[in-house]
Amino acid sequence: MRSYLLLLFCATLYGSNFVLGSLLLQAFPALHLSAYRLMVSSVFLLIYLAATRRLTKITLRDSVYLVPFVLIGMLLHQVSFFTGLRTTDATTASLILSLAPIFTALFARLFLKEPFTIRMAAGSIVAFAGVFFVVGHGGSLRIAITPGISIMFVCMLALSGSIILMRKLTERMDALVATVYTTVLGCISVYPVAVWSEPHVQAQPRFWWWVLLIGSALLIQGLCAVIWNGQIRKVGAAKASLFLNLQPFVAMVLGYITLGTPISLTQVAGSFLIICGVVLATLQGKRTRKSHDDKLELSPAER
Repeated sequence: MRSYLLLLFCATLYGSNFVLGSLLLQAFPALHLSAYRLMVSSVFLLIYLAATRRLTKITLRDSVYLVPFVLIGMLLHQVSFFTGLRTTDATTASLILSLAPIFTALFARLFLKEPFTIRMAAGSIVAFAGVFFVVGHGGSLRIAITPGISIMFVCMLALSGSIILMRKLTERMDALVATVYTTVLGCISVYPVAVWSEPHVQAQPRFWWWVLLIGSALLIQGLCAVIWNGQIRKVGAAKASLFLNLQPFVAMVLGYITLGTPISLTQVAGSFLIICGVVLATLQGKRTRKSHDDKLELSPAER
């Protein structure tokens, strides 16, 4: 339950990232925004890692999953996310990324041999049906395939792949160490792309834009990354990814609070389905959960 509550906390902040990202794009170029946020989170994570004296060397064996994660989970995901948000509204983007749990579960079955149970399949279907209610605005789901939507689809696949790679990476190193190294290397990889593709920055953003950028970086790409990657090791990649279905609900509520976007009864019903789907997919019997906890306690990595 503690792991699920932590994943719920992360999913809530990840859902707000769609609205915050759309707001920040009014003041920052897309790739520069990604690079700046990675810089802030990298500094925060490096200071925390040094303070806790958990710095470790990267071995050649670690790089087998570290390098692909940086290229897919950081460079491709970050570039496609903010590039897609330039031409796609936050609600539509949240719908596309809500496909991530389905693809993650399939990838986890293929590459991690994680079970894909009937309960998880049913929960995915219920939650995904709720996603369509939330973003459908009364049931209208006619969305043209624009370049922005195609880019967000690539972003969704990169996100699913990164969850699988992080699951493998945390088997070789501590989750916090993996998070710090991937974030720093991600910053190093994204910044040259930002300078090359967007060499001219027009006006300097105001002070409060920088406050919003730094705050979102510390919470979403700093604190949440540490928590999320740590819980993937405990509950599994497929099950953790189901919490991403909550993102459209958060985007809808935050849009209402910050932008005054009205919420329909259909969307409320969809939000209820999303929550029911996540609960259905993650709820375990007492005996199953106890057995799973015992295995974690006896794991050499945990000891």
